[in-house]
Amino acid sequence: MSPPVAPPGWSRWLVPPAALSVHLSIGQAYAWSVFKPPLESALGLSGTQSALPFQLGIVMLGLSAAFGGTLVERKGPRWAMTVALLCFSSGFLLSALGASLEQYWLIVFGYGFVGGIGLGIGYISPVSTLIKWFPDRPGMATGIAIMGFGGGALIASPWSAQMLESFGGDSSGIALAFLVHGLSYAVFMLLGVVLVRVPRHAPGERASARQVPTGPQVSANQALRTPQFWLLWLVLCMNVTAGIGILEKAAPMITDFFADTSTPVSVTAAAGFVALLSAANMAGRIGWSSTSDLIGRKNIYRVYLGVGALMYALIALFGDSSKPLFILCALVILSFYGGGFATVPAYLKDLFGTHQVGAIHGRLLTAWSTAGVLGPLIVNWIADRQEEAGRHGASLYGLSFVIMIGLLVVGFVANELVRPVDPRHHIPAPKEAAHGRRQQSESA
Repeated sequence: MSPPVAPPGWSRWLVPPAALSVHLSIGQAYAWSVFKPPLESALGLSGTQSALPFQLGIVMLGLSAAFGGTLVERKGPRWAMTVALLCFSSGFLLSALGASLEQYWLIVFGYGFVGGIGLGIGYISPVSTLIKWFPDRPGMATGIAIMGFGGGALIASPWSAQMLESFGGDSSGIALAFLVHGLSYAVFMLLGVVLVRVPRHAPGERASARQVPTGPQVSANQALRTPQFWLLWLVLCMNVTAGIGILEKAAPMITDFFADTSTPVSVTAAAGFVALLSAANMAGRIGWSSTSDLIGRKNIYRVYLGVGALMYALIALFGDSSKPLFILCALVILSFYGGGFATVPAYLKDLFGTHQVGAIHGRLLTAWSTAGVLGPLIVNWIADRQEEAGRHGASLYGLSFVIMIGLLVVGFVANELVRPVDPRHHIPAPKEAAHGRRQQSESA
């Protein structure tokens, strides 16, 4: 499938809706916690077990983005969006079959493995195309797509909760909800496949419009040999772990926190809380990344990690006594989670230049894969152990929140250690490289 070239007169403003149709769909992953309680009840699962599809999905997202980035660039956005559509929708259809047969491994394989590949390919599918269409406003263009991924649960969470209420929370009801998701997202993502185009270049236009990278430039392979890459990997991993630990278990977590109070949280209200977290995640991707342009990348990560640790401490100490405080702190943490994703490409550009920043970013997303396992595992495993010990309510999460604070402190220290990349890792400046190639050609 060759990249579709825009015909004369094609409006570039049709491309952002194409990107949004994909990112809003795959952003459903952030609403997985709505399915956790009915799955646990219908199939007799623990909290740790019910998190497996989400965890595997995030692992596959990072891996497929890291290893598929070059292929996506070569084959174009329509190919990538088609692959994302097939994998993401097929994941739901396999999950529907697994729920109907009460075979949980099929849900893990479908939603986590197959659907996770769709997540990763879909996540990176429109970004470079948007930059080509909007060279005058690349941040705005890519921000639309990234914001869409963060806001997917804003739609999916109440929609999923309503379906489970209508179809029932047993295995057949869950299967029907998965089936509707798979078919609906296939139709919605098809809009992106149909609309997406790459820009047409007149003869000689591409060369004249090409921008020569300025400042220090580092190749993707060389970046892996620098301490800066691995420090940023640690920073991103710690920030994502802290956010995803709440996000993956959001609905049952707020229910547990206030179960023993005079104002318990209903299933519908818990789904609304997930939607609020999605809105904070979405807003943080635009707001905090824009703030980083004013105060710097290192400073904004000081906010993400330092203030994030404070928010966790407030929830651990006072969260069960004040519903507004719990919600406010969780919203701030999720805004930092989203902001961290949106800011890290710029942080990478500052350190490594623009030469291969896309490839470097794809490899850094393996930190997301790690955090996708680490965050839910910490929260769910500890909550399961505390429940077995006879504890309930907010006490299920106290220890995991202390661990999250420690991880954020580790990320804060790693951010403080980031320094400019040593010149020995830089590639030659473009003029020097061209001069060197001419000398080699003449000597040959």
